[in-house]
Amino acid sequence: MAQLSWYDELTTELAAEAGELLAAAEGLDGVAPVGEAVRLRMRPGATGSRHLFARVDGELAGYAHVDLLGDSGGNKVAELAVHPTYRHQGVGEALVQALPQDDLRIWAHGGHPDAEKLADKLGFRKVRELLRMRLRVDADLPRPVLPEGVTLRAFVPGKDEAAVVYVNHRAFDWHPEQGSMSIEDVRAKEEEEWFDPQGFLLAFDADDKLLGFHWTKVHTPALGEVYVVGVDPASQGGGLGKALTLAGLHHLREQGVEQVMLYVESDNAAAVRVYTKLGFTLWDADVQYSR
Repeated sequence: MAQLSWYDELTTELAAEAGELLAAAEGLDGVAPVGEAVRLRMRPGATGSRHLFARVDGELAGYAHVDLLGDSGGNKVAELAVHPTYRHQGVGEALVQALPQDDLRIWAHGGHPDAEKLADKLGFRKVRELLRMRLRVDADLPRPVLPEGVTLRAFVPGKDEAAVVYVNHRAFDWHPEQGSMSIEDVRAKEEEEWFDPQGFLLAFDADDKLLGFHWTKVHTPALGEVYVVGVDPASQGGGLGKALTLAGLHHLREQGVEQVMLYVESDNAAAVRVYTKLGFTLWDADVQYSR
């Protein structure tokens, strides 16, 4: 029987312990069990979360994170992992049963079959699917063609945060998470080891107004990511999104990566179509469940 403990924030020691569990789960499953937002909230002093630890004989067997701020629909969002040593022993079920049940949504990264079985057992159903697609960039890539009068430059920390957040909000006002990105969120990511302003491409018109951006990310020397492509709705439909995407892909290839991944909502047919035409293929999917 697992012993459960809640924490409003994590100490350095607890964060390290949870990190080791997450690394063990990722090593077996081949996909990270929690997203980047959770990793940021695991830092000592971070607020807006609750952390649930499940121990068996004193050893950390499971970890769950609850985002109390929730998504734009008012849902609390949870992500969890069970250490490979303690799987199929009721730890995952104990974690889920202990979570706040009202307006709860739970992510299962990579669409793990064990998560699907547990969801079915506990009365959860699939309500959202986030596709992960990938592209080999050693093949020929079309050159980006920017609309007339549009220029690209790299992001400048301390100067461009507000403009990026404004365009991001307009571009993603429909999105449960992305639309709520704040200036503080951008600045926090600037402190991440992976952040590279040269890979954060901004598109401006002749009046120096930001029209859109492509924020790239390098995970490993071999793997990059189309992290966020955002285009102001007033500038959509003229090919800017495709040009920004291609500009970012060329930048990532110049960094030496072999493959590029991205996430896209499964019901965003237009975006899936664009990425498919560029050569992206389905890798796997993250699934969100709700009762």
